[in-house]
Amino acid sequence: MIEKTYLKTKPECKVKFALPAEQLAGAKQVFLVGDFNNWDESATPMRRQKTGVFASTINLEKDKQYQFRYLVDGTTWLNDDSADAYAQSPMSSEHNCVLHL
Repeated sequence: MIEKTYLKTKPECKVKFALPAEQLAGAKQVFLVGDFNNWDESATPMRRQKTGVFASTINLEKDKQYQFRYLVDGTTWLNDDSADAYAQSPMSSEHNCVLHL
């Protein structure tokens, strides 16, 4: 799930990324990885909520497009069903999620 809140005072969008608990079956850690953090696999940890959902909120510059994926327990890559689009990854045969702001 992706929630976008455009800020009135800055050219930014507050974006909340969340993965439902049922999609993560026993996951211990989840990281949000994308071109906004130079694909650093440990830069943006997602926090487990009381409901079991993993979530993270970051501010991103408006009028841009970002590619991202989720990394679960350091081994499994997941896409978000609510992404705006998908693009071929330049690093593998997988597709990355695309976010339009």
